[in-house]
Amino acid sequence: MTIRYDPAFGIYVHWPFCASKCPYCDFNSHVRHNGVDQNMFVEAYVKEISHMASLSPNREVTSIFFGGGTPSLMEPKTLEIILDAITKNWSVSETCEISMEANPSSVEADRFRAYRFAGVNRVSLGVQSLEDAQLKFLGRLHSANEAIKAIEIARETFPRISFDLIYARPEQTAEAWEAELKSALELSADHLSLYQLTIEQGTAFFDLRERGKLSPLPENPSAELYELTQKITNDAGFQTYEISNHAKPGAECQHNLVYWRGLDYAGIGPGAHGRLSVNEGRLATETIKNPEEWWQQVMVKEHGMVERFTLLPAEHADELLLMGLRLAEGFDPSRYEALTNQGFEPEKINFLENLGMVETLNDERIRATPKGFLLLDAVVADMASMV
Repeated sequence: MTIRYDPAFGIYVHWPFCASKCPYCDFNSHVRHNGVDQNMFVEAYVKEISHMASLSPNREVTSIFFGGGTPSLMEPKTLEIILDAITKNWSVSETCEISMEANPSSVEADRFRAYRFAGVNRVSLGVQSLEDAQLKFLGRLHSANEAIKAIEIARETFPRISFDLIYARPEQTAEAWEAELKSALELSADHLSLYQLTIEQGTAFFDLRERGKLSPLPENPSAELYELTQKITNDAGFQTYEISNHAKPGAECQHNLVYWRGLDYAGIGPGAHGRLSVNEGRLATETIKNPEEWWQQVMVKEHGMVERFTLLPAEHADELLLMGLRLAEGFDPSRYEALTNQGFEPEKINFLENLGMVETLNDERIRATPKGFLLLDAVVADMASMV
């Protein structure tokens, strides 16, 4: 069987260490107050990169994303060694997007320049708010002024920058969010990731809510803030190309599009997930979350995978649906039908179209409407039941 690859292929590198754990964060992040032996860990990254390349050889890498955790806590030399290992195991496109997440509290101009020299051409800053009181509530270690300075440094150093904001915070008003978002748009990033605050199990915020000490914003005001967000960003020339991501034309995050389009990517580092096309089908990988346990296994087995299995065609199809409906471009139903050997029932699609939840484009792609985005979980569930 010959696998036909989509030309886009991503590498996700997870650096799990943080200076502190934010109360809303359910990502695989760890605090090590005694420091991190980067020389020790980078050896394991190099080994795992080589192993993942053996599972998916002869690919051209079109995007690399350093996520975390806080990758900007890496020494530039650590990042350089990891990038060198990637280029030794795969060919890397001349136009490869190389992104790094960074926190404003860990920003230094010299380090940013070193990251740029190593090859990073896009930085994503975890700003989260431009208000000091809200930054304190969110457990962030930086001030609003530090965040603004970090954006300025990034803008001077990297060809492309993005930053994140969290909204729909407790008691947040539309007027306050409008002012904050408009201030963010004036900072000249070409990409914004705007996330509503969600309370996830296992976080400090979840425990506070369970004890009655945190009251999330109710559903209706949250929906109003979402609609306000779309209007303000669109008016400023930012297209909502994914439900929570907004970019000027041509500035979409190419790596994240690999995920949302259901394409291939290798996951490297503690707690990283991957999806790779192999002869037997689509391989799903997941590595050990604990950094030290991951390191121990990699040094013995040359990989830290705790799970590796081939997705059933129906599972692959469900991922295409779930991720594709997050995109403004929607998804190609023929890919779904090829995996399930079943087509969507036209009358049921018409039902959702009449409700204003989805629309079929001229090229037959199906996408959620702005109204459908507000109820996306229900739309995905309805679509999944239509075959």
